[in-house]
Amino acid sequence: MVNTRKVVIVGAGHVGSHVALALIQSGEADDIVLIDILKEKAQGQAMDLDDGVSGALCGNDAQIRAGGYEELNDADILVMAFGRSRKPGETRLDMFDDSIRMAQEVISHLKQVDFKGIMLSISNPADIICEYIRRQMGWERNRCFCTGTSLETYRLLRVLSHRTGYARRSIQGMCMGEHGNSSFIVWSQVYVGGKPFAAFMAEKPELAALSLDDLQTEVKRAGDIEIDGKGCTEFGIANAACMIISAIFHDQKLVWPCSTALFGEYGEENVAAGVPCVIGKDGMEGVVEVALTEEEQKKFHDSCDILRSFLDRAEGL
Repeated sequence: MVNTRKVVIVGAGHVGSHVALALIQSGEADDIVLIDILKEKAQGQAMDLDDGVSGALCGNDAQIRAGGYEELNDADILVMAFGRSRKPGETRLDMFDDSIRMAQEVISHLKQVDFKGIMLSISNPADIICEYIRRQMGWERNRCFCTGTSLETYRLLRVLSHRTGYARRSIQGMCMGEHGNSSFIVWSQVYVGGKPFAAFMAEKPELAALSLDDLQTEVKRAGDIEIDGKGCTEFGIANAACMIISAIFHDQKLVWPCSTALFGEYGEENVAAGVPCVIGKDGMEGVVEVALTEEEQKKFHDSCDILRSFLDRAEGL
């Protein structure tokens, strides 16, 4: 008996279609279904992706098609990628009203099916939309989490690699908090080849000249630059989603920053935020609590306060 790995993606726009492409090219899914309020768009994207599989002859015979919410009854993974693109000058939180309305529509469909799998959410504002859906559906936190600060972490590795000359795969680090403007780099947990980045800065004059504040700004500004330049972000977040889905399907116990509901971890409750999580076959299998400095802990609390205020607002609608 061969188990078919089925992924349903809600939202067939830039992000949803690139998640599908990443899954096809990596061979991580056998059956992919696109759902979109614009049914013709979902059909067109599915056909285009299917043409790409044939043309690339990538050796992965994934089925890709458009469908409806009933496809969730036997799906393993649900990816939430609905929503409009962020406009130049907008923060992710500025998308709150539009995204909540869309989430309510999606929830009305979810309540009519029997989905037993794991939901990975990308839709912005990511932390808030994911946790809002989880609460409305009454799902356990392990099977409903979001990509969180995955993209900020990717950007951190890119920026540090460019500024230091060390390979990205030699750098270990993460961002925590909101997927948005209040996220922050956990500098106390940044290492190069297992050695604290602070020690490298103390030993090497060229690194000592780097400003941590400037590096943080560069990481935060990356999304704005991409939005201003091309109107959306799609490739990085799609690959992050594919990596997380792979960790679930292969039970990798991957430790990676995702956004999950907190029940006392890091001194926070009644909120969902980006923290290092263990990702395996049961989804978000646990939160890894690392030692934060006093300053980092304050930044995390401040970020959680922002997210909590928007969650309270969402639940009051």
